[in-house]
Amino acid sequence: MSMPSDEIGPLFEGRFSDGRTAGAGDVHVRLTSRGIEITVPGADQPLVWPYGALAAAEPLTAHSIDALVTYEHMPGATLFVPEGTFARRLAVEAPHLTAKAQRWRHARPWVWASAAAILIGCAVWLSDLSPSRAIARMLPDGAREKLGAQVVQSMTNGRKMCEESDGRAALDVLIKRLSEAAGAKKDFKVVVVDWGLMNAFATPGEQIVLTRGIIKKAASADEIAGVLAHEMGHGIEMHPETGIVRGLGLAAATELLLGGGGGTLANFGVLLAQLSYTRDAEREADGHALRILKAASISASGLADFFKRVLEIEDKTPGAKTMSQFDLLRTHPDTEKRRHTVLQQPQYPATPALSGKQWEALKGICKGTTPEPPVDL
Repeated sequence: MSMPSDEIGPLFEGRFSDGRTAGAGDVHVRLTSRGIEITVPGADQPLVWPYGALAAAEPLTAHSIDALVTYEHMPGATLFVPEGTFARRLAVEAPHLTAKAQRWRHARPWVWASAAAILIGCAVWLSDLSPSRAIARMLPDGAREKLGAQVVQSMTNGRKMCEESDGRAALDVLIKRLSEAAGAKKDFKVVVVDWGLMNAFATPGEQIVLTRGIIKKAASADEIAGVLAHEMGHGIEMHPETGIVRGLGLAAATELLLGGGGGTLANFGVLLAQLSYTRDAEREADGHALRILKAASISASGLADFFKRVLEIEDKTPGAKTMSQFDLLRTHPDTEKRRHTVLQQPQYPATPALSGKQWEALKGICKGTTPEPPVDL
């Protein structure tokens, strides 16, 4: 039981260091209703360390023979009292310093993890979602953005970013137009990598990786708009997050949900690049792409033209569907059917995704970087 507010405990001898000067000095110490009162010889008034801001070098127990404590608001300062009675009385006034409290602190993350797993299971049951998708949708925005940044870094490691100013400005105009049409809370973030691979990747947190190879192969800004709208569709449905959660497994995914990281969650980019979306996921992304393009008043014919280009490359490239370096074909099946779906859409008033000058600038966005050897398609 704590002391009444008007009661002052007995006086103890101790050693005090303020953390700023060398050495320690003798002090008188007593426990009061406000905290530990430390009387330093020569000081105008005693120091008072409130109990709630204390930490102990060793947990206090019924058998403690001394106490070494620190104070949160005086970094480096220490108080050592070589009295078992003081240590035991302090344990009553500041129970968070006891061994029992320390055991609870160590157990608490596991308790929260168990609770999170139960909540996740309930959410999955109530929403009739797949476990991976349910966990992905529970991730806070900050965690998704951080995860996306790690994916981009891992995926693009060792490759240069394309940031030629006029090209970047043109791309930003297109991204803003598509993001607003998508109804996103914020603009998608798109990075262009000096990479000959013909591909684009949606990553967590509304982030997209676009390669130099895909810009080089496109015949118009409308084609790039179609590709970006499709990847935005993956982002809206949280397909990248879902794929990573599925690939990591429940234990690592729970760690991610609780804000963890570490070695378990390394090499996100490699993991994401190796994942293939399901056909349902591709249809969902295509559906969003058509909606976004219409809302942005950009013709969907650019997306159809891009699918046609992929088909042409597929036809003239032996084994293209299984080529490890031609991932666009490997991860995006049924190109002919998807193109047919786009062509069946009703016509609507549309304007070019970019002006001719902006499109030329975007094609030169990697100008100034040293290109890697081209991919022979």
